Amino acid sequence: MAFSSTSLEELTFDTTGDEEFGLPAGSTADRPASPSNGNMRYNTDESVVEAYINGEWVQVSSSAYPPPFLGNRGLFGGGLAFGGPTLNTIDYIAIDTTGNATDFGDLLNVVNGPGACSNRTRGLFAGGSGLNNINYVTIATTGNAVDFGDLTVARSGLAGCSDGDYGLFGGGSTGSASNVIDYVTIDTTGNASDFGDLTVARGDISSCSSETRGLFGGGVTNPATGASTNIIDYVTIQTTGNATDFGDLTVSRSAPSSSSDGSRGVFGGGFEFGSGRVNTIDYVTIATTGNATDFGDLTGSIRLSASSSNGTRAVFGGGDTSSTYINVIDSITIQTTGNATDFGDLTVARRGLASCSGD
Repeated sequence: MAFSSTSLEELTFDTTGDEEFGLPAGSTADRPASPSNGNMRYNTDESVVEAYINGEWVQVSSSAYPPPFLGNRGLFGGGLAFGGPTLNTIDYIAIDTTGNATDFGDLLNVVNGPGACSNRTRGLFAGGSGLNNINYVTIATTGNAVDFGDLTVARSGLAGCSDGDYGLFGGGSTGSASNVIDYVTIDTTGNASDFGDLTVARGDISSCSSETRGLFGGGVTNPATGASTNIIDYVTIQTTGNATDFGDLTVSRSAPSSSSDGSRGVFGGGFEFGSGRVNTIDYVTIATTGNATDFGDLTGSIRLSASSSNGTRAVFGGGDTSSTYINVIDSITIQTTGNATDFGDLTVARRGLASCSGD
């Protein structure tokens, strides 16, 4: 292989045959202390090529940046602490690292079972504890949440997703299971509007999305008995209307959590009716339809956790086991398969929280 440079700005490579060149490689912790714009390396922790652009390391793929609803800061908001108080706590983490969460600020209300969605700038937390409130925060800062508006129906155990423009909140429970899907424009404020209906009313549901589709998976169809479902629905986010059947989870369960990298959606944990909590992680390809495939296992069998992603890695935080509520955060690399690994801890052990991500 030969290479030549015709100017200070351009370096060209002339190759024939099977020749190749290698990039510097190392873990996230091995990143250069003072990188320059355009530096490239192979991240052995995430199994991706990354480049340093405008102050951050970004994945180099078919798109150099995560979708407009994902970013590297993950937020976890609300929840119920073991044996006692409902919380308004918001934590944050840097998803591309490992370590314990840091306090971000507070939601306007103490809420158990909110839903959350985001774009790269704003995170929204909606409902929970039978309320209709929608709060928002600016993800890159810290501080308390601000009022955004109201859902069309007050409910708990709902789930949120986004294409970076519209935020959708689907399902939940008002004493009975709800099939309502609401939508808002994330960069504005105001009350939500009706989007359409899920194929089956259910609470303790989970959701993830691509830049085109939103998926709603699992849930409890009868809060009085705890009966759960394996149904996955999908909607086209920019088009209002009722959801369509996508396929099934590998295990029928309520209260899983889910996230995506924009192309693959993952669903982790939950409660299988008649059997108990599961550690199952499933995955689907969002652009297709069909049943989920086994991905691996969480570090424990939990339900009512929350999940978010930076476009490469998904994190699952909080939840409850058969004996207590936990502060554990697990992580996976979405485009691989295998068991989750420990990431760190939330500031408070809790279940029924919600999560989103952005810059």
